[in-house]
Amino acid sequence: MNEEFISEPITPASGTFETTAMTRGEPALPGRFTWRDREYAIADVLEIWKESGPCSSGGGEQYLRKHWYRIRTDNGLNMTIYFERQPRAKRQNKARWWLYTIERS
Repeated sequence: MNEEFISEPITPASGTFETTAMTRGEPALPGRFTWRDREYAIADVLEIWKESGPCSSGGGEQYLRKHWYRIRTDNGLNMTIYFERQPRAKRQNKARWWLYTIERS
């Protein structure tokens, strides 16, 4: 397997979110998303983890920054996607879901 770094925003398909995660304070994972004008459906979630980071104002607190998901799509691709709790910049306010890597054989 060869892992390719992508780091580009994806567009979740509306109406496909797994809303039960929201009751636990987690983002609702989309069932489908679009990347580079192609739609992908999530067939399986292989792994889930969270990333924390220090307070940006210099305090000693740790804040939850990202929710990571290693997924398999319906066409057999393994991808790593994540949800960013705070936007990177105001102009990217709606870009919360990102494709991080794709494993290619």
